[in-house]
Amino acid sequence: MTNYIVLLRGINVSGQKTIKMSQLKTMLESLDFSAVSTYIQSGNIVLKSSVSSSNEVSKIIKNGIYKAFGFEVPVLALTLPELDEILKQSPFRTLYESESKKWYYVILQETPNRELIHSLQQQQFPSERFIITNSCVYLSCDQGYGKTKCDNNFFEKKLQVTATTRNHRTMIKLLEMGSQIST
Repeated sequence: MTNYIVLLRGINVSGQKTIKMSQLKTMLESLDFSAVSTYIQSGNIVLKSSVSSSNEVSKIIKNGIYKAFGFEVPVLALTLPELDEILKQSPFRTLYESESKKWYYVILQETPNRELIHSLQQQQFPSERFIITNSCVYLSCDQGYGKTKCDNNFFEKKLQVTATTRNHRTMIKLLEMGSQIST
C-alpha cells in the first residue's frame, strides 16, 4: 500500500464544481482507496492505495469524480516521498520562516517543455519570484497570491501543462497527514 497526496484543481471555488468532502470521501472509499481524509474544502486528500502509479491513481479519481458528480476536474496525485522532496527542494526554505506565508507551490502534472521553461524564466515581475523545476514551480509573492500576476492559470498557459497551486502551510499539513497514515 502506498500513501498518496491527491490535489484536485478548481473545486468549490465561487460556487463552481461543488463537492462536499464527505461525499468525496465516500466516493473514494467506493473506489477501494483506504484511510481517506481531506483537508479544508479545496480538494486536498490523503489516502492509501494498492495502485503503484501516481498517474493511475489520478486517472481513477478523475473518472470517479466525473461519474459521481458529472464534471471533470484535474487531479494530481503524489506519493508521500514525492511531496516531501518537493518541500525539501524549495529554494525559499533557506529564508526566514516568517516569510513562508508568501510561498506557493504550483504542482505540475508533467514536465514542461524545456524551451517553454527557458522562455518563462527570462520574464521578471517586481514583487514575485519563481523557480521552475520538472515537477513544481516554486513561487514567492510579496503581495500575496490574490494579487499575483503569476497565478495557476498563468503557469498553465505559459508552460502548457496542467497544474494546481497550494500554499506552504497546506503543503506542510498534507505531508504531516500523509505521514500519520498507519502502514
